[in-house]
Amino acid sequence: MAPPLRSPHSPRRSPEPDFGPTRRSLLAGVAALGALGAAGCSRVANASGVEGGDLLDRLRAQGVVRLGIAGEIPFGYIDRDGQLTGEAPELAKAVFKRLGVDRVQPVPTEFGSLIPGLNSQQFDAVAAGMYVTPERCEQVIFADPDYQMLDSFIVRKGNPKGLHNYQDVVEKKAKFATGTGYAEIQYAVDAGYKEGDILIVPDQVAGLNAVEAGRVDVFAGTALTTREVVKKSSKAESTKPFTPLVDGKPHVDGGAFAFRQTETKLRDAFNVELRKLKKSGELFRILKPFGFTKAEMTDLTAKELCGG
Repeated sequence: MAPPLRSPHSPRRSPEPDFGPTRRSLLAGVAALGALGAAGCSRVANASGVEGGDLLDRLRAQGVVRLGIAGEIPFGYIDRDGQLTGEAPELAKAVFKRLGVDRVQPVPTEFGSLIPGLNSQQFDAVAAGMYVTPERCEQVIFADPDYQMLDSFIVRKGNPKGLHNYQDVVEKKAKFATGTGYAEIQYAVDAGYKEGDILIVPDQVAGLNAVEAGRVDVFAGTALTTREVVKKSSKAESTKPFTPLVDGKPHVDGGAFAFRQTETKLRDAFNVELRKLKKSGELFRILKPFGFTKAEMTDLTAKELCGG
């Protein structure tokens, strides 16, 4: 995913993501699944005055954690069998089971509504591959990242304009597209591309279509989503992953689970189990079926990405 501007998501699915469904259909599918689950589930636990929060204890007692999901491949979506899956839900299942919470229940929403929904207690955690940024760190607390991500471009076969980074796009006056609310908008603007000239499309599938049709020269997204979506294309390819510049310095993004600021005990317990999964190699085994590579495993911390 290319999470929103300044973002900032055993698997029961086939080894390769199917990028055919649109974001709208994915979200509708998650909504249907969420509605079915909600009928038999207690409401989200209310905030408490306990230092560090007591949400983890209450989740253990009720046996289910509600996850804010944005309905996006490969981070959280409905597979061909009608099951909720994706890197974030599958990781959530593993971590919360270790924490004594046996079930996860999706609560679908648009990506931009995840943090407001979390803070208004519509769900207990955000599980959507959300990038950790200083701006977001002022509103929520993050677990340490479960993956890191570089950028990549979708270009026509052979990369005729030689586009390898945002500076190339600017210098060669290429027609540039990226997704709605993607962080890549700002990366291009920082490189000198005029924001008003950027073609904004719904997602990476629309971006691929725009490149194949010749409407644009390049679509920018994450290395993961671009390399997956071009697998079935005969007209386009993805470029080698690269590190975008932020304020003139190389910047690597990291995606993580988010929690309410009062729930430090839950966040800390989540981190303990996440570190165990990283050390054992289980984290990579969970994420690999969704297109992640070892290069996207990370030791970045939320503190680093929050800027503190």
